[in-house]
Amino acid sequence: MERMNIFILIAVTLLSCKHDKDSTEEVIAKKILTTKTIEIDQQIDGQMVSRSVIIQAPSVLDAATKYPLVFAFHGGGGNNNHWVNTLRQFTDSGTFIGIYPQGHLNFWNLGTEPSTADDVAFINIILETLLTYTNVDSEKIFAIGTSNGAGMVNTLAAKTQHFKAIAPVATQLIRSIDISQQTKPVSIFQINGAQDNVIPIEGGERLGHSFFSAYESARKWAVQFGCDLSPVETIIAGNTSYVFSDCSDQAVVQYLRIENAGHRIPYDYPQLWQHIWTFFSLL
Repeated sequence: MERMNIFILIAVTLLSCKHDKDSTEEVIAKKILTTKTIEIDQQIDGQMVSRSVIIQAPSVLDAATKYPLVFAFHGGGGNNNHWVNTLRQFTDSGTFIGIYPQGHLNFWNLGTEPSTADDVAFINIILETLLTYTNVDSEKIFAIGTSNGAGMVNTLAAKTQHFKAIAPVATQLIRSIDISQQTKPVSIFQINGAQDNVIPIEGGERLGHSFFSAYESARKWAVQFGCDLSPVETIIAGNTSYVFSDCSDQAVVQYLRIENAGHRIPYDYPQLWQHIWTFFSLL
């Protein structure tokens, strides 16, 4: 009887050890994306340049949760630190993980800027890195940009297939961006200020680029994505929203014209970021 008891004890101990080992391996297998700054090396003009990316994760992470990613692109001459506090209400609350890349020479290369970096390749490298983490929702990757950064998100929507939706703020499409048949339908929430004197909503030649008008820009996306070209027009608190629906792949194109806003829309329209996240979250 004593020998049998010893055998049972050994068997239970071995099973317990195996269970502990499996649990440990499961924890190790989870690669969790947390708040940090990473450096991406990229060759620009024959030189290796280190470019920073700020990652702002929720203050309390649930390892079992897959979080949406929201890329945010600063305007020309700006820097990625700006986004940490701007979007903190969302990252701290666990709504999403913020990804804030830095433009080379503080600009995004749309063709006439001081930077000659291949920024599409830069974002591809970042995403390749981020998608190795287990708490990232690869089906919910979004992008926000302001001014020059908005031009960058338009470029990314045209040239990559990473994003579920983008929100270009205070710019519209430039005529040099090639939207081709290979451009995947994505949802677009374009926001422009009617009083913008830097990139006027009427479009034209500014900052070294030729811009479509704000309405033409939204309609060009709608045509590309096979949307109903008779938008639903709604007045919201004195501002005008145009929504092109019935697009391919359930995409939506919305253009919001903020009547009393200039180029610095977030200062004139404080609910901007919440409005954008509501648009993203309903997709």
